[in-house]
Amino acid sequence: MSPVYFTNALICDLERYLIEIIDIGLKEEFMRTLISITDLSKTYASEFHALKSVSLDVQEGEILALLGPNGAGKTTLISLICGIVTPTSGTVVVDGHDIISGYRATRSLIGLVPQELTTDAFETVFDTVSFSRGLFGKKANPAHIEKVLKDLTLWDKRDNMIMELSGGMKRRVLIAKALSHEPRILFLDEPTAGVDVELRKDMWGLVRELQETGVTIILTTHYIEEAEAIADRIGVINKGEIVLVEEKDELMRKLGKKQLTVELAEKIDAIPTQLEPYNLELHEDGTHLIYTYDTQAERTGITALLSELRQSGVNFRDLMTTQSSLEDIFVTLVRESE
Repeated sequence: MSPVYFTNALICDLERYLIEIIDIGLKEEFMRTLISITDLSKTYASEFHALKSVSLDVQEGEILALLGPNGAGKTTLISLICGIVTPTSGTVVVDGHDIISGYRATRSLIGLVPQELTTDAFETVFDTVSFSRGLFGKKANPAHIEKVLKDLTLWDKRDNMIMELSGGMKRRVLIAKALSHEPRILFLDEPTAGVDVELRKDMWGLVRELQETGVTIILTTHYIEEAEAIADRIGVINKGEIVLVEEKDELMRKLGKKQLTVELAEKIDAIPTQLEPYNLELHEDGTHLIYTYDTQAERTGITALLSELRQSGVNFRDLMTTQSSLEDIFVTLVRESE
């Protein structure tokens, strides 16, 4: 049998193919679905539809941010998954356990950080966190409670009563209570609402550290920059319906717009006729032209536009590009869903 010879190009192609197969396999292995929500609905006695046939999968180890205006259904969705509210229809499966038939197993996997701490005002920090662990049937573990409190910079406050703490420290106590029984899933319901900017950034760092330990995190927030800073995926919910769930970077790539602002050398009263195909906007001061283009297109049209400007006798001084933020995308999606 004659030997088979491979060219260098063929070997490189085979290497790339094998790497792609390995990458796909690793993603499938490590990005396991931890929470599966199917056609989940909630209708109250007043016939108010808080959630309407919501379907969503949450991958293990990710940070998912749920964005939406007030009353959109964010807290209702979390309450349903955590077993605080009973669904009208639909199913929720957490790590293979149904939240109705396997409620004990699912609740032991979940830690919830609510918006406010309304109880335990006269209890010490250490006692209230230890008590929360006991509620899930876990044996006392002072070493774990100590670790949680130290991680949250609460160890020095362990003997203080809750009523003696600042608002930011109370937020940390809420997280400590949620982590006391060593959950694999953490729900944060607007964790940084009403706190100062410095503490908000500290909380972002804490969320990232928790993710590194393998905790899956779902947070609701009104702060767009919060989702942009820490989330892996973004979900937009409005009027009880999921509008969109997308990878953050992919969302910015697909829906983000780029604009070229052309500063003109002289004021103009109207856009020249030959420039109409570019759908330019003339700023009210008459000295700036704004061109919106698609970054995904094969050609952006910028070179052709600048050439047309010269041919039409419109001189310019400067050029500036800007990109739409996550906030712009969010507002657009919410308006389109109304």
